[in-house]
Amino acid sequence: MNYHRISHIDDPLFKKMHELMQEVFPPEEVLEYSLWKEPLEDPGIRVFVAEVNGEVVGATEYRYYEDFNVAMTDFTIIGRPGQGIGRFLAQQRQKDLNALAIANGKVLYGMFAEIYDPYQVDHYEFGGVKPMDPYVRREVLSHLGYKRLDFRYVHPSWNNDGEAVSGLDLCFMPSDEEQAELEAGLIVAFLKRYYTVLPNKPEAWNEMVRQLEQQDKVALLPL
Repeated sequence: MNYHRISHIDDPLFKKMHELMQEVFPPEEVLEYSLWKEPLEDPGIRVFVAEVNGEVVGATEYRYYEDFNVAMTDFTIIGRPGQGIGRFLAQQRQKDLNALAIANGKVLYGMFAEIYDPYQVDHYEFGGVKPMDPYVRREVLSHLGYKRLDFRYVHPSWNNDGEAVSGLDLCFMPSDEEQAELEAGLIVAFLKRYYTVLPNKPEAWNEMVRQLEQQDKVALLPL
């Protein structure tokens, strides 16, 4: 299994990755094909696929913010069961992020992720791929060390239509597993940076950010 970085929309493996995304994610969570050109060429956005004999069997996208010393896992896709794809992607991603933090003269503070909450919304199908079942993924990510940030989370739709998407939690995996809270200012700064690409912010998102701006810390709870 190869860990291959995709940095151009013309990479033949990108088409296969995008098709896999469309198979497993709800439509509002998948950025339109042509809109990937700029993100893929952005050196700060790291898109990798797990490749076996020319086929994409998994993928992950993430980014490292040097000024925040945190990462964000955009998505992880496991396309086939029973092949160790999830562990392979998680290990390779962690090695890459640790190296980026070291090059920045730091130890990685932690990593954000938006994680589906099937206890809020129970109709996610994820293409029938069992490893992508939201109940399974939630438990796996809990085992990895992710914790739920204690506030009601929404995010702007990737359709950029001003709609608010719910049914997810914003989570954080601290490098110090004993850490019990996170600075609200870091969360606000991260969310504003992360969603700069979507100018049509729903009012529910704006209100969520305003409430966070009034807080000092946000608790990290079991996932």
